[in-house]
Amino acid sequence: MRYFIYLSYDGARYHGWQIQPNGISVQEVLSKALSTLLREQIEVTGAGRTDAGVNASLMVAHFDTTQEVDDNLAYKLNKFLPYDIAIHKIIPVKADAHARFSATSRTYHYYVITEKSPFEPYAYRFPLPLNFDLMNEAAATLFDYIDFTSFSKLHTDVKTNNCRITHAEWRQVSPIKWQFTITADRFLRNMVRAIVGTLLDVGRGVLTIEQFREIIEKKDRCSAGTSVPGNALFLADVTYPEDIFE
Repeated sequence: MRYFIYLSYDGARYHGWQIQPNGISVQEVLSKALSTLLREQIEVTGAGRTDAGVNASLMVAHFDTTQEVDDNLAYKLNKFLPYDIAIHKIIPVKADAHARFSATSRTYHYYVITEKSPFEPYAYRFPLPLNFDLMNEAAATLFDYIDFTSFSKLHTDVKTNNCRITHAEWRQVSPIKWQFTITADRFLRNMVRAIVGTLLDVGRGVLTIEQFREIIEKKDRCSAGTSVPGNALFLADVTYPEDIFE
């Protein structure tokens, strides 16, 4: 039987979601916990591959087991797992449902603060003045493109750099804190952090809107801005068609 597992995690201690040969990952910790509790070898597949230090307020993964499970497994997992990984629910899905390939959209949040804060571990402090109206104007141009090679990590193994962005917006959530929300059908490695870094260049007057467009059109990662730190990035939502659920 196949199940979707909904979880969240603080990525500070992990080398990303995906199992790594030289560092601990969320996928590894979760797979080992499920294998121990179910007493069979369990492998989990996530909806995406968050990088080292990146957080998830909502990640979805799937796993297969020979057993029927219920919410009691979520309760046991939460007692078994470390403090920085939390299980929200486990639900049955159809045998061909896939946490990654069945997803129709993913949403990320990135947080920027303009002053020192005791909650800096989950936000990027940027003390220079920023024009967020101009940053929103630049973000709106993302809808006009599908090839985001300029915002992709180099030498990745993907077949295409095409993505369809359906939402990209900055909004103020406190006197010193801004949230960038971006939704797309898929994301490239490092894409959100590279977009945010380039938008910050627009906000501080280093780039114009037209230059932001030119960066996208060049399809050259070296022409875009610096990637911002991963600690302020959160995978926030993953959506699926209703017909994959049992």
